[in-house]
Amino acid sequence: MCSERLILASKSAARRAMLTDSGVPFSVTVADVDEDAVKAAHDPADAAGLAVELARVKALAVSRHDTDAWVLGADQTLSFDGGLVSKAGSLAAARARLMAMKGKPHQLHSGAALARNGQIVWSGVDTATMRVRAFSDAFLDAYLAAEGEGLLACVGSYRLEGMGSQLFEAVEGDYFTVLGLPLWPVLAELRRAGVLKS
Repeated sequence: MCSERLILASKSAARRAMLTDSGVPFSVTVADVDEDAVKAAHDPADAAGLAVELARVKALAVSRHDTDAWVLGADQTLSFDGGLVSKAGSLAAARARLMAMKGKPHQLHSGAALARNGQIVWSGVDTATMRVRAFSDAFLDAYLAAEGEGLLACVGSYRLEGMGSQLFEAVEGDYFTVLGLPLWPVLAELRRAGVLKS
């Protein structure tokens, strides 16, 4: 058993599941940060950079209160048609977004940052390209009815690990990146930090 402690500074169930399934010991402390303020100060054309910046801000917010632990911050952004897409506020907005993305590609950027003693010691980002298929209105209606308001917690209004997989014709990139964490680089850094055995 490694003696180093890890805190995940994210409320994402998918990120918790990825770390748990990978055998990573951790606790969760949700970072209290003003994401809108970070987004407002960031270039909206740099969605990948924003994912890393949000991850860094979250990691630092928790690390300042528990300086002895390693803190993993993570966030995900979506770029589509040259702009940044935020979470839908309603199922009607989710429907409109999915209709706009129908038959077109978009990019998911998963950023992560590791902090210790109030300092960022590592950060990185990985991108996956999602190719949405030309689905029917009937499928979209059935999908929204089946998934419900849980979709509003997902930046793209879909969960690839659920029925959302049927929205796509192809995905280019790492599955874990799609779920919201560049897992392989994170595991490498956790080994380097002594949280995991090397």
